[in-house]
Amino acid sequence: MTTVARFATHVELDDTAPDARRLSVSARFEAVLTDGRTVTLLSDRGWSSSVSGDGTGGAAGLRQWLLAEDIETTARTVVGPDEPFGGRTHEQMAADYWASVADDLGRRSVGADARELASLPHDVVLGERLRAWLQGA
Repeated sequence: MTTVARFATHVELDDTAPDARRLSVSARFEAVLTDGRTVTLLSDRGWSSSVSGDGTGGAAGLRQWLLAEDIETTARTVVGPDEPFGGRTHEQMAADYWASVADDLGRRSVGADARELASLPHDVVLGERLRAWLQGA
């Protein structure tokens, strides 16, 4: 049976927010299977960062403080697990999240154990346009 080898979140500039002082990105969360195929788990995630005030230089201002590592950290956060609410703990939220991911994969004939999924590597792949933006192109 095919299983999950790792996770990948693909992050790219979002064309719907072209404001030079604001960076908007979309994120797609995928399971990378042991046979090389991928299964998209979430495709409706993303976030925005912006600069405010004057003298920050618009997009150049964002580039001065926003690093690829920051984007990678945020990408892993926005695809889950969610922050606790309603008296739930981080551990409970994570357990529920990974159980949901395992159920989703199981419905797609991919063997998955929630605890094992939580320990798999999670790569973040920056899209070509986002990498160019970070480099000032």
